[in-house]
Amino acid sequence: MIGGHRLRRGVIGILLSAALVSGLPVIARDQEDRLTPMDLFEVEYASDPQISPDGRYIVYVRRASDVMTDQRYSNLWIVSFDGKEHRPLTTGIHRDTSPRWSPDGTRIAYISDREGSPQIYVRWMDTGQVARITNVPFPPEGIAWSPDGRYLSFAMFVPEPPRQIGSFPSPPSGAKWADPAMVIDRLVYRFNGAGYLKPGYTHLFIVPAEGGTPRQISSGKFHHGGVGFRASEAVWTPDGRALLISANRRPDFEQEPLDTEIYEFSIADGSVRALTNRRGPDNAPAISPDGRFIAYVGFDDAYQGYQVTRLYVMNRDGSGSRVLSTALDRDVVRPCWTPDGRGLLFLYDDQGTTKLGLYTLDGTFRTLATHIGSGELAYSMGGAFSVAKNGAFAVTYTRPDVPGDIAVGTLADPTLRVITALNADLFARKKLGRVEEIWYTSSLDGRKIQGWIITPPDFDPSKKYPLILEIHGGPFANYGDRFDVEKQLWAARGYVVLYTNPRGSTSYGEEFGNLIHHAYPGDDFYDLMSGVDAVIARGYVDPENLFVTGGSGGGVLTCWVIGRTNRFRAAAAAYPVINWYSFVLTADIAAFAIKYWFPGFPWDHVQHYERRSLLSVVKNVRTPTLIITGEEDYRTPMSESEQYFTALKLLGVETVLVRVPGEPHGIMRRPSHHMAKILYIVNWFDEHRRRSGARASDRP
Repeated sequence: MIGGHRLRRGVIGILLSAALVSGLPVIARDQEDRLTPMDLFEVEYASDPQISPDGRYIVYVRRASDVMTDQRYSNLWIVSFDGKEHRPLTTGIHRDTSPRWSPDGTRIAYISDREGSPQIYVRWMDTGQVARITNVPFPPEGIAWSPDGRYLSFAMFVPEPPRQIGSFPSPPSGAKWADPAMVIDRLVYRFNGAGYLKPGYTHLFIVPAEGGTPRQISSGKFHHGGVGFRASEAVWTPDGRALLISANRRPDFEQEPLDTEIYEFSIADGSVRALTNRRGPDNAPAISPDGRFIAYVGFDDAYQGYQVTRLYVMNRDGSGSRVLSTALDRDVVRPCWTPDGRGLLFLYDDQGTTKLGLYTLDGTFRTLATHIGSGELAYSMGGAFSVAKNGAFAVTYTRPDVPGDIAVGTLADPTLRVITALNADLFARKKLGRVEEIWYTSSLDGRKIQGWIITPPDFDPSKKYPLILEIHGGPFANYGDRFDVEKQLWAARGYVVLYTNPRGSTSYGEEFGNLIHHAYPGDDFYDLMSGVDAVIARGYVDPENLFVTGGSGGGVLTCWVIGRTNRFRAAAAAYPVINWYSFVLTADIAAFAIKYWFPGFPWDHVQHYERRSLLSVVKNVRTPTLIITGEEDYRTPMSESEQYFTALKLLGVETVLVRVPGEPHGIMRRPSHHMAKILYIVNWFDEHRRRSGARASDRP
């Protein structure tokens, strides 16, 4: 919220003035132009742009962080297609999300927790009046308008009685007994970011758009949206008689987490019909404007680590399915029909850039726009778009110096025009590090590897700088030509930062991604070291001051690297996997990991699991190593970090374990914890950089 940020910046100015009077240390004037850790609270991001049916306005979610409450929050803003009008629709330290225009463009439905628990609200655009239309016991998700504007559909958790083993006495009246034990009988009993799961399932509901009692549409012991892999939002058929959704309704859905189908649920009686039937995911259904066709994405499951998600079209009854994107060899996500029903818009990643593509029904393909995205990190994240009836569209837009703004175009002229500048005031007085794309050759097999270098502000190529190699997680993911606040803060501390897409990264096709199938970690080591060598060859990196870090899969590769070379002065492994055997038996994705990342159960493939585990190379480690993990990380549980810390301690290697309370995977739930993660890593490197005798030049 701009007003809120102006207030906070004013407070910071008062505090600086008070510090000058009191004699407290302050940042020198010549260093004020650097990005600082506290700027983490100042950066804002646009997401979920929803263009009005007539194409005149875009409502979007504006995300920020509040320094006083240490909370992330989001409000709804609206901007005209020409960018001349821009104002808030909601304000306050709340989470306002998921704005959706009514079919006639007169109302906007959204989800907000401003009165406590998340509920659905509707705003009338002519009067500005807002009504809360639900009072549900659990957070609603995935709202969508019926074609006639009379109803809203959503997904919501429905609890079931917990598993009981016999009966137990009740406490006497007024007694204060301990909390009862938790009885677990499900494979997926906790999930990263959600914590320990209550017994129950997520179901579809509809509610009158003017308020009323929600009516449950789906049934059964299955999830229809919500927590899990590839959760799908429901879409209405044009006649308003049914909802389409992707769901996994197998009896053993926890054992086969990707095997979803497209289902049709009758609004009248909740009866269900499967429209697809194959081994593998069928997701993100989108129905054509005339109701004749359904588009969706998926693949024939071969249980490979990486499988390209393709675009399909089938008849309304599920017959005649065919692939549109056979030749693309890139993952297709978020399919959406063009207003005339002759083609499909979608997002895809290509060589580290998220793009807006178009396939016509005759198989013709073209790229409409590039640099789609919004977020704190250089991953493919926050990419979103919507299209109006007249062919106008809105997208999120990112570049290395643009965290996330709104851009618009038309199908007739898709040239993007950026119509917001959420961080212009901040970056007008802050100098970012320059980002340069590089390609280099892997020493292993001569493959070309893509990467990016960030140099410090006021970079002087005649000087020598320390280097941080930062490795992405996934492992099937990609870095790209996007903003990254963590790497920019490290560059502001005087480091050159290198980040690359080694083999196994997405956005280069299925063959490149599967070079690490059942072979991770492995030869990606050579891609990473070749990148370091390529930057050193430029002459401005001090080869005696090299550092390495990464999170999740990047933490895995960090530990793999220091188990194979001693060239780095220090390492920082964020939420790594250390022991694949224990990982697949404690992580929230156990069945997925065993089926897609490994040849089978660990007890049937002991040598394979051991060979790929970091414990197999830990005896070689001499590098001082910081390990940092959230205590509520259920993706790469704390026990993984504890094993590595104990192993290094037993071996006499300098190491520290940083446990972050209340944080799930990624350590980004609370802004101060995210800032702490960034600082723990760079401060650790600074400590070991000073020991080498190298001066920490150009540091704020």
